[in-house]
Amino acid sequence: MTAPARTDRGSEELIRAEEPVLAHNYHPLPVVVARAGGAWVEDVEGRRYLDMLAGYSALNFGHRHPALIEAAHRQLDRLTLTSRAFHNDRLAGFAERLAALTGTDMVLPMNTGAEAVESGIKVARKWAYDVKGVPADRATIVVAADNFHGRTTTIVSFSTDETARSGFGPFTPGFRIVPYNDLAAMEAAVDETTAAVLIEPIQGEAGVLIPDDGYLAGVRELTRRKGCLFVADEIQSGLGRTGHTLAVQHESVVPDVVLLGKALGGGIVPVSAVVGSREVLGVLRPGEHGSTFGGNPLAAAVGTAVVELLETGAFQRRAAELGAVLREGLAALVGKGVVGFRARGLWAGVDVDPALGSGREISERLMREGVLVKDTHGSTIRLAPPLTVTAEELTGALGTLEKVLTS
Repeated sequence: MTAPARTDRGSEELIRAEEPVLAHNYHPLPVVVARAGGAWVEDVEGRRYLDMLAGYSALNFGHRHPALIEAAHRQLDRLTLTSRAFHNDRLAGFAERLAALTGTDMVLPMNTGAEAVESGIKVARKWAYDVKGVPADRATIVVAADNFHGRTTTIVSFSTDETARSGFGPFTPGFRIVPYNDLAAMEAAVDETTAAVLIEPIQGEAGVLIPDDGYLAGVRELTRRKGCLFVADEIQSGLGRTGHTLAVQHESVVPDVVLLGKALGGGIVPVSAVVGSREVLGVLRPGEHGSTFGGNPLAAAVGTAVVELLETGAFQRRAAELGAVLREGLAALVGKGVVGFRARGLWAGVDVDPALGSGREISERLMREGVLVKDTHGSTIRLAPPLTVTAEELTGALGTLEKVLTS
């Protein structure tokens, strides 16, 4: 790890300094990270922690992966932004390789995951009016309860999380919410006005909820039969996390549209994209959608380097192999403070006995033992280490979890 910018303030003082000047929209763990490399971070006092969250999958390739840092440095010396008013020499190559990696035709580059979701919603509605023939302003989109697609005003309009939703109305109409993992309920909600079904192949924020085998294939069959789009939000689940490039590939499913983000920027710059068929993304015309920074040369250079890492298949295989280690280790903890878990690849939601503490309390205890995780609802914690983590580091973290739960 390289030395950070000098500061004479310690963790407690820096945390106190944030209080009056930062909006209180987050409740971070009380650790102040100053430097990082691979699967490890170090705070301002020099304490080291194993990062078992990886920026909610934004750091799939670890902190400061050498190939990604090199790509960013090279591009910083050449060109960083033109806006889409002009072409740049990095965007076409990025789009071509990302489309090939995901088995799609076209790419709409954006910046953040929420922007990708918003863009996917707009594209689906435009397709419904121009191609399907839905009457103007009547398009609907079917979504799943307990979803997490972002926190913009439109997205929280179809959230069932009152913390994210309450106090931010009036809400955007045009969405129908059905239970996750319930094909019958989904079919009942789809009608001639339905532009798309928008779901996460695995619900991350809800606690890494994995649907039954056949659910994703059933969504694909239903949307084809009913004449609407299948839009898969792979912002957290995609790009190697679950042992495949995309989580839908566990059921050999090809959606009409896939939403990507987080790991696409390699933990360096925000990069997101909507990828899909030419029939769908081809409905957009100049002026109908855009982004000043979307597809900028720096983002395209880093994104291309990310695609190059995934083209080898090594990270997907690593996630699958180490995922077996993760599942085995968690299974051994059931009855030792763990009451249940769900895991796919290097991603797990772990339900802790509520008598031992909330997810937040367990996360704080792990932090004090040198392991960083984050809680979700109730007494559930999420594990999503960088795909560069070693088997030894992974088993060490599970040993620390056992210590925290049984001591």
